[in-house]
Amino acid sequence: MDIVFLRGLRIDTVIGIYGWERRTRQTLVFDLEMSADIARAAASDHIDDTLNYKSVAKRLIQFVGDSEFQLVETLAEHCARIIREEYGVRWVRLTLNKKGAVRGASDVGVVIERGERY
Repeated sequence: MDIVFLRGLRIDTVIGIYGWERRTRQTLVFDLEMSADIARAAASDHIDDTLNYKSVAKRLIQFVGDSEFQLVETLAEHCARIIREEYGVRWVRLTLNKKGAVRGASDVGVVIERGERY
């Protein structure tokens, strides 16, 4: 299994359970690792033969930007589902970082893996 990755994808959205969080957009940071077989793309040198990380990024920017979930867990689950279902990815590891959510901590969030890694 090969891995296509995307790190540090910053997306502004409404997220959180507190009133002040619901009134302002916050920046979330995503790191993604997605299974892919890149052998065909390596041989053809053609974008249609690989997992297009720009397309994945644009889709997540649209979805997350329009969302208003309360929990990062819920948002992470929906994003993983989009990646798996819409892009045919068998396995994904998604890290969602809600920087500054806890005073004294630089990072807080979730890491989820969905699908079969092989």
